[in-house]
Amino acid sequence: MKKTHIKRAAALAVAALMAGTALAGCGTSGTNSDTASGSTKAEASANKGDASKGKVYYLNFKPEQDKAWQELAKAYKDEKGVEVTVKTAAEGTYEQTLTSEMNKDNAPTLFQVNGPVGLAKWGEFCEDLTNSEIVGNLTSKDFALEQDGKTLGVAYVIETYGIIYNKTLLQKYCDSDFATVKSIDEINSFDKLKTVADEIQANKDALGVDGAFTSAGMDSSSDWRFKTHLANLPIYFEYKDDNVTDTDAIKGTYLDNYKNIFDLYITDSTCKPTELASKTGENAETEFKDGKAVFFQNGTWEYDALSKSLKDDEMGMLPIYIGAGDEAKQGLCTGTENYWCVNNSASDDDKAATLEFINWCVSSEAGTKAMAEKMNFTIPFKDAKESNNALVKIDTELTKAGKTPVSWNFTTMPSEEWKNGVGAALTQYAAGTGDWDAVKTAFVDGWKTEKAKAAE
Repeated sequence: MKKTHIKRAAALAVAALMAGTALAGCGTSGTNSDTASGSTKAEASANKGDASKGKVYYLNFKPEQDKAWQELAKAYKDEKGVEVTVKTAAEGTYEQTLTSEMNKDNAPTLFQVNGPVGLAKWGEFCEDLTNSEIVGNLTSKDFALEQDGKTLGVAYVIETYGIIYNKTLLQKYCDSDFATVKSIDEINSFDKLKTVADEIQANKDALGVDGAFTSAGMDSSSDWRFKTHLANLPIYFEYKDDNVTDTDAIKGTYLDNYKNIFDLYITDSTCKPTELASKTGENAETEFKDGKAVFFQNGTWEYDALSKSLKDDEMGMLPIYIGAGDEAKQGLCTGTENYWCVNNSASDDDKAATLEFINWCVSSEAGTKAMAEKMNFTIPFKDAKESNNALVKIDTELTKAGKTPVSWNFTTMPSEEWKNGVGAALTQYAAGTGDWDAVKTAFVDGWKTEKAKAAE
C-alpha cells in the first residue's frame, strides 16, 4: 500500500473527517506525472491478474443496502469461488472509514467517490478503467467519471429524491372542508405546497397527524437531507441561470428561496424547531411510516424501508418546489453521487477479481436481479433489469410527461467542511440561536474559501 500517500491525503482532509454525510473521499489529486504513470502501470498489470486467485474487499457507502450486498457477495462466492468481503461504513462516516481502511495493508479493492470533487481527492488511488468490460457495459459515457482522459470511476446507480407523500393522508386533506387545494395534481408550485402544508398543520388534529412534514432532524443521520440535498436546489437554479456546471464563487441568488422551503419544513412539522438538533433520520422515517406526517423529503433509497409499512399505491413523490424556475415543468431531483473505483494499489489478482465481480453485478442474471429487486436500484448498464421501486417509477412517469429532472449538483460542493458549516448554521437558525445571514455567510463565503483550499 502507498501508506505515505494515504497519510498525506489524510492530513489534507483532516477537517473533512468530522463530516456527517455524503460520499466522498480524501487524498490528493492524481494529476501529476507520477500518478499518470502509476495508473498506466496499474492498468497494464491488472490485465495480467488471475481473477480466480484474487479476492474482493468492497467498502460500501449505503447502510440501507448492507444486507443485500452481503447476500450478493455470498452468491458470488458460491458461483465463482471467489471471496468477497463487504464492509459497510456507518451512516455519515464513509470518508473517515475510507481514510482509515486505505491506510491498512488489507485495504479495500473497491471503494467509491461522489463525483469530480471526490475524484480530485482520491484520483491517484484509482485504477484506469478505460478499457474495462464494465465501462463498455455502460448505457452512456455520461456515467463514466473521467480525469486527464482516463476513466477512473463508473456510476453504478441512478437515484431520485423529492418530497415523498402519503397519498391516503394527502387525499384526506384534499377532501376536507378546510382544504383550499382540492386535488393532489394541483400541487405544482411552492405557493401551492405552502398552502397545503399550512392548512394541514392548522388542522392536524382533524387529519390525525402530528404535522405536515416529518422532523427535519439535524443530527448526522439526517442533516444531509438539508445541507446537501435541499441545498442542491439553489445551486441548480443558479447554475442554470449562469449556464455553468460549477463555480469557484457561488452568488447565493436563490438563498431566499432556500430559506422559504426550510422554513416550511421546520414550522409545519411534527416537532418544534428547537428540537431539531437532536432529531434523527430514524425519527423522520418512523413518523412517516406511522402516518404522523404527510410529507417526507427523501429519495428512492427509502423505498425498501417504507414499503414495509405502506403499499406502493399509498406512496407518491412531489418535486421540491422552492419558488424558482418553471415550476409547472419541474421534475424530481435525479442523478448519482455513487461511483465505483478500483484500488490501483491492490494486487494484480485482486484487481482482476474486483473488476470481474462488479461486471458480474451489472451484467449477470443474479447480479442484475439483486440490484433491481433487492436493492431497488436503477443501474446505468445495458443488461439492467427494471426496478420494482415505486418511487423510481414515479420519476419515470414524470419524465415521460415532459417534466425536467433537477440535476444533482451537490457533487460540486467544495468540501465536507462547507457542508458542515451550512448544516451548523441551519441548526442554529432553526433553534433560534442564529439568524439566516449566518446561513448565507456559510453558504457563500464558505464556498469561496473551501473552493480556494481545494485548488491549492
